[in-house]
Amino acid sequence: MDSAAIDRFEASRRRLASLAYRLLGSAADAEDAVQDTYLRWQAADRERVEVPEAWLTRVVTNLCLDRLRSAQARHERAVGAWLPEPLLEGDPMLGPADTFEQRESVSLAVLTLMERLSPVERAAYVLREAFSYPHAEIAGFLGITESASQQHVHRARRRIAAERRGGDEVDPAFARRIVEEFLVAATSGRTERLVALLTADATVISDGAGLARRLLRYETRERVASYARAGFKPTAAKRRLAGGSPAFHIALVNGSPAVLAVIDDRVVGAGVFEVSDGKVASLYGIAATDRLARLDEAWRQYESDAPAVHTW
Repeated sequence: MDSAAIDRFEASRRRLASLAYRLLGSAADAEDAVQDTYLRWQAADRERVEVPEAWLTRVVTNLCLDRLRSAQARHERAVGAWLPEPLLEGDPMLGPADTFEQRESVSLAVLTLMERLSPVERAAYVLREAFSYPHAEIAGFLGITESASQQHVHRARRRIAAERRGGDEVDPAFARRIVEEFLVAATSGRTERLVALLTADATVISDGAGLARRLLRYETRERVASYARAGFKPTAAKRRLAGGSPAFHIALVNGSPAVLAVIDDRVVGAGVFEVSDGKVASLYGIAATDRLARLDEAWRQYESDAPAVHTW
């Protein structure tokens, strides 16, 4: 390819990556999809491409749909066995964040709920909510009618809204204070205070420190509080498993406040919170090494605040 064709692709790379991440929930898979799109662009008869941005969007979208429809992906991503890959604040793959819909579409809560949608529903929803494409263009990308695009987006919105816990926009500074208070209560063993900080229908979804074959799910305030208290309680066995005594930092992950467990500048666990009505509505616990690789790499370049809890 000549330099102009390369520059045209590179100008779209970040947007393509953030689209692919929203569709796949995996940074590694998103990077693969973008690279495959580049190879298609390299081999294309580019003189016949009237609108390169639209062509590239259609290609990366359909490559992602192929991945979502594959037998391997259906097995790996079975509901109850898979969580999205968390991304640290500032990661370009998080993409546009100018509107509430754009920010919500990349939250772990919505990315998890989108697993319940069909691949086409998910694509139509993301293209509309996160990237504001008109239904006529979405129809062209997906090879469906404009009416079908409208129906897919409507169904996706309805299904996500029906299962979404909270979902209202919360002031980041306020949400951070709630999470800081939650962390202090959990590490100090104040179970009653933990319960008071949780919504009535609070939920935890966890990968069991990266060891469970299926996700662990806890409901009711009492069970969620017990999980948090047990998870943050320091023990010699946990220190051996983690490879040391972590410090706990507060950061933004996928637009939500999170607690990161860090040992020697290495992220060994992440708890991502959803706050609603001044309380914690849900908590996503992720410790599997492969799910934290990109976040861990970004953390090494991140100018973090002092730990909220210095030692475990």
